[in-house]
Amino acid sequence: MARAMWSGSISFGMVNIPVKLHSAVRDHSIHFHMMSKDGQCRLRRKLVCPETDEEYDFEDTARGYEVAPGQYIIIRDEELASLKPEPGKAIDILDFVELEQIDPIYYDRSYYLAPDERGVKGYELLLRAMTDQKKVGIAKFVMRGKEYLAALRPMGDIIGLETMRFADEVMAAKEVHDPPKGVKIEKKELDVAERLIDALVTKFDPKKYKDDYRQKVEKLIEKKAKGGKIAITEPTEEEIPPVYNLMEALEKSLKAAKKPAAKSVPKRRRKSA
Repeated sequence: MARAMWSGSISFGMVNIPVKLHSAVRDHSIHFHMMSKDGQCRLRRKLVCPETDEEYDFEDTARGYEVAPGQYIIIRDEELASLKPEPGKAIDILDFVELEQIDPIYYDRSYYLAPDERGVKGYELLLRAMTDQKKVGIAKFVMRGKEYLAALRPMGDIIGLETMRFADEVMAAKEVHDPPKGVKIEKKELDVAERLIDALVTKFDPKKYKDDYRQKVEKLIEKKAKGGKIAITEPTEEEIPPVYNLMEALEKSLKAAKKPAAKSVPKRRRKSA
């Protein structure tokens, strides 16, 4: 059984349900260390003043906030500590909403909430009620000195918790895209585009999608660790081809999507003499 990273209780109304928080994801990113080019020395970063070349220990540093170019104010650790939220052990459900009302852009990290042995019945009751009502709980809680907004949602036999971004942390789409005016979409173009989507519709299977780059790096590391030689190929930058005829591109795409996948022909067995 995975070890819990936080324990507390779900609180809604006068009900408290003891729970344990577990991460729902694993980080498979490959991390490298900074080394000298001959691989003989692992390098370390130093805190150095660029004006005097004087080196500083981490304990001799302070936090500075730039209020103007080259002008900083110092914020002491004790000042920040006095502003931190009160440590707590409650996940306070503030509201219940429909899952469809939450844009996925607000989600940050995924966790599982498992019941503590003291709160199994209350946990199952909340899980069943949210499932039947098709509702998601919006809550706040404090973990490791930081306050989080979160969504609690039923995920089969367990309650999932998604930490969320606050509204002022999410950029409005209009900040990066101003929809052009006067774009005319022909009915035939829309019809072919919708048929193309229909031709590509399938059931979502997360196991179908792989991190190809990470797998290649893992094979590279494994081969080099065994003393194998690596052939270096220069990467070529792929150019995005311009679309001169949108309708023609749609029709070609639809035709290609409708082609059945090639099936391998089984080899005939030789008859024994």
